[in-house]
Amino acid sequence: MKKLLLVCAVLFAAVACSSQSVNHDGKIDRVSPSEVGMDPARLSKVDDIINASIENKEIPGAVLAVVRNGKLAYIKAYGNKSVYPEVTPMTEDVIFDLASCSKVVGTAMSMARLLEQGGYRLTDRVDMYIPGFQPYVDPETGKKTNIRIVDLLTHSSGLPPYVSPDVVIKDKGVADPDSLMSYICTMKRVYKPTTKFEYSCLNFITLQNVLQKITGKTLAEYAQENIFDVLGMSSTTYMASKKADLIGRVAPTEKQPDGSVLLGEVHDPLARVMNHGNSGNAGVFSTAEDLAVLAAALMNDGEFEGKQVLGKLTVETMTRVPSEVKQLGRSLGWDNYSPYASNNGNLFHPTKTFGHTGYTGTSIIVDPVSKTSVILLTHRVHPVDKGGVVRLRALVANVVASSIVE
Repeated sequence: MKKLLLVCAVLFAAVACSSQSVNHDGKIDRVSPSEVGMDPARLSKVDDIINASIENKEIPGAVLAVVRNGKLAYIKAYGNKSVYPEVTPMTEDVIFDLASCSKVVGTAMSMARLLEQGGYRLTDRVDMYIPGFQPYVDPETGKKTNIRIVDLLTHSSGLPPYVSPDVVIKDKGVADPDSLMSYICTMKRVYKPTTKFEYSCLNFITLQNVLQKITGKTLAEYAQENIFDVLGMSSTTYMASKKADLIGRVAPTEKQPDGSVLLGEVHDPLARVMNHGNSGNAGVFSTAEDLAVLAAALMNDGEFEGKQVLGKLTVETMTRVPSEVKQLGRSLGWDNYSPYASNNGNLFHPTKTFGHTGYTGTSIIVDPVSKTSVILLTHRVHPVDKGGVVRLRALVANVVASSIVE
């Protein structure tokens, strides 16, 4: 009898221990930092840094997620989800407007999936898919250089950074996606492709239109079916205002002239006014935990818990800076070591780490060498567009990196 009780006790202890590391909602396993080789005391210093940013009114609140070796080693909510028109505390499951992080989470991931499905070649000219899309023309020689899909993905196409919706509406007379793409097709190219890096929302709006021409689906539909649903990212979507089951968890962004706040409507003007939420440059809404799942997959050859979102070689190609633009530091959608990559901090791998940031205050970093990802979601534009997170991102990255001890 004693032997039987001892066996039962051992089995019970084993089950109890395993239950501590498993997140039973079907998402990513949650573990203590020490279980994945991180020093909890060192890692906890991020709390002081983020709380100080809230105290200094740089951000109203935040959610931080840290992934190591495919497990969620740290997730915590700070401050408030809303401070206007009422104060609401932040929670871990809050859904944020990812702003330009949408470029990688939605557009680049979708383009990578379409690439491995045989939809196009990286060296294909854009005008193969978008008739009338103009090349770069050398002002001195008149020589034409075609813009390719890879040039859009690496922000080396020569397209300008942005254009105001007002400018497009004045020229085309209507605020719709076709008018915007038509305007981009013929606007001035500012440099020869691959000779310079200039971050451009117009590159990714063009990619959106290429994908839609090839697939016959909207970017929102394709990303949902081929990326978000495959990985079980159930709180990730475009046009969150139309999702009744999600809108209650969405963090508001900027206060509008009529006193309302943007809620579930993308903050970026081109994405909201011209593309009506389905846009290549912005428009994805997501949570820290969903992004942790994506990061875990990217650090595991495109696979998460038996679900293969991209092939191993696709992930390697997508996150490697092409030799043709090695000096520019941009991989296929991601930022490795361009001047925009300060969010990577100073301690993660200097060339293989990849990530992205969003205007609203979001960021994601993935270091495939240490198998670590840092996801920091804030909404610095709430209730007014005046907060700042550039320094905060780097400080948090450094603390997380310093906590890796094995």
